[in-house]
Amino acid sequence: MKWLKTCGALLLAGGVLAGCAGEKTTKETSGEKEKTYKVGVTQIVEHPSLDAAFNGFKKALEEKGLKVEYDVQIAQGDMNNNQTIANNFVADGVDLIFANSTPSALGALNATKDIPIVFTSVTDPVGAKLVQSMEQPGGNVTGTTDTHPDAIPKTVQFIDQFVDGNRVGMIYNAGEQNSVAQVDAVKKAMEGTDLTIVPVSVSTSSEVKQAAESLVGKVDCFYVITDNTVVSALESVIQVANDQDIPLFVGELDSVKRGGFAAYGFDYYDIGYEAGVMAADILEGKKKPSELPVQYPQKLKLVINKKAAEEMGITWRSEWDSMAEFIE
Repeated sequence: MKWLKTCGALLLAGGVLAGCAGEKTTKETSGEKEKTYKVGVTQIVEHPSLDAAFNGFKKALEEKGLKVEYDVQIAQGDMNNNQTIANNFVADGVDLIFANSTPSALGALNATKDIPIVFTSVTDPVGAKLVQSMEQPGGNVTGTTDTHPDAIPKTVQFIDQFVDGNRVGMIYNAGEQNSVAQVDAVKKAMEGTDLTIVPVSVSTSSEVKQAAESLVGKVDCFYVITDNTVVSALESVIQVANDQDIPLFVGELDSVKRGGFAAYGFDYYDIGYEAGVMAADILEGKKKPSELPVQYPQKLKLVINKKAAEEMGITWRSEWDSMAEFIE
């Protein structure tokens, strides 16, 4: 009997051990927390705003506890490269594409209607035909836009109120739908004022300085919107603005830090972070892109660079003290 009891105990212990081993194997093979997701990151150019958006995206996925392997590809402003990058991500079978800019998102959508695409730094998702509507994106694409509805109207109002003269020089890439939409928005915001646009179109960042120089004597201020081609070469415009005492208004806060005079803007890190939250829900199977409305930036503020104001010969107005945050 003792032998039988001992044998039974060993069998019971063996069963427990076997059960534990089986449980361990199940966790190792089926646990979703152990999965590594592959995310293809396509970005049209390198500049601080887009880079900040990507940092926010990564932070959100990290805080959600997802293990992610990133394949980061920069198109260097070349549309052929842009499309090749997206095609390669599809061939590699990535789990999700993070498209950082309008051209990047368009390239991704051209490449796939199946792999989820989450974008950010896109100004007009509907006009670019990335989504059917902001509320109901449809298809495999959603994300966050870098257009706050009040940013351009408030900038135009500021220029109208505080800039001597009415000629606003705008340098932009007419090949970027993102930029065309913003120029149209500026024109609309100028209705009812005596402001007028003096436009110059560029195709590459190497043309930006010459474009800025061509506007000297023809404009009373510059307004650089969130055009990827121009922002990637912003220092060229800053140099001309400083040398010629021409106020330079910009479309986002990173450009103020780089030497622009003023902007109504928000932190690109924040819209990248929100895109990352959306991506986490998609990767974990909680939502489909079509079920996630496109999000606007949540915060808007006026930021003025005091050193840039001095460099551009701008007379300080006491009203600005209560209107803006400042970079010294």
